[in-house]
Amino acid sequence: MKLHLNIERDIPLFTGYGEDHVLINGTRHDRGLFLTGSQVQIAPWAGCSFEALTEAHFRWIAEHPIDIVLFGSGHRLRFPHPTLTRALVDARIGLEVMDIGAMCRTYNILVGEGRSVGAGVLIEPALGVGDS
Repeated sequence: MKLHLNIERDIPLFTGYGEDHVLINGTRHDRGLFLTGSQVQIAPWAGCSFEALTEAHFRWIAEHPIDIVLFGSGHRLRFPHPTLTRALVDARIGLEVMDIGAMCRTYNILVGEGRSVGAGVLIEPALGVGDS
């Protein structure tokens, strides 16, 4: 699906997403990443499954100067256990968990409003033949 948002500033935005990727300003990304209004970073959870998320991943997010993080948990909604996200609470960073499509749309709206927001994208590795 393609997304369109008209913002005059030169900031990274989601311009599309699919089963195994997101597009940021037209560039395809197929690994987990963290997006803010100023940069795109490969996330420490890149290549991980949802079940492999750890407290360290959310501590890493908490080091960023943002007010809220939207966490795209994949193509279905799954909530990380609260023990994993405690660092965000301690840093007073709000957390909203969404599927990737909702996260992309919501992020673009919040950035367009000038909000201090980050987007954590989980893109799980595809299972190979014979994997379960």
